[in-house]
Amino acid sequence: MSRHQRLNDILGLVAERGRLGVEEAAECLGVSVATVRRDFDHLAQQQLLTRTHGGVVSGAASLDLPLSYKIARNADAKRRIAAAAAAMVPIGSTVALNGGTTTHEVARAIASRPDLASGDGGPSVTVVTNALNIATELAVRPQVKILVVGGVARPQSYELIGPLTAPALEQVWVDIAFLGVDAVDPRRGAMAHHEGEAAVNRELASRAERVVVVADASKLGAAAFALICDSAQLDVLLTDTDPGPDVRAAFREHGVEVVVAGTAAP
Repeated sequence: MSRHQRLNDILGLVAERGRLGVEEAAECLGVSVATVRRDFDHLAQQQLLTRTHGGVVSGAASLDLPLSYKIARNADAKRRIAAAAAAMVPIGSTVALNGGTTTHEVARAIASRPDLASGDGGPSVTVVTNALNIATELAVRPQVKILVVGGVARPQSYELIGPLTAPALEQVWVDIAFLGVDAVDPRRGAMAHHEGEAAVNRELASRAERVVVVADASKLGAAAFALICDSAQLDVLLTDTDPGPDVRAAFREHGVEVVVAGTAAP
């Protein structure tokens, strides 16, 4: 297990249990007590948790972890979702991407499509985003035109949020908005942990002809603090695992098509 994955697992355990002891973590992770102590100290220095005698407790750490600590989670599932999402993008279309690890993979998958490399070297697709990491990823791709909305950068997600985003978004219309979410549920809709991100994501969705939520199975049926939009405002849920007939039927009641990456065409 890499250190990056180990840190992710520790943060996940703390978020789930509220507190975690050194010996308990060592047993769960299959590493030495000394290794766990070093990892605890590192995460405490990053202010992602609070060190206690013999362990750690949730403090600054929450389900809303910095993006750099989320990247390794469900990586294979996110790549499968991203490949299916990229296949949904017609040449010449305009796409919106919010921040997050899944949408970052979608951006990479779009940019990697060989058919988007036009003969004249110009852009074949336009991407509107409020995510700095996605903009950086695509800025060097001549086949992609980038529009980055303004705002204040949030380090947990690299998203630009706040009132400066609205003026730019009010002047655009996109064909597809791909939304990464912290939770999605047929009854509650699409949700985010942070209200500022939810507000910008809601605006992105309102400017789209088609709204596609890209979410691995861990996000389905969960809840988060801030509503992005109701299920009735979504068109497609693109995920990695079949959620079962009951969940599919519940989404279908709201007009949402559930697509499982690799098993069905959107």
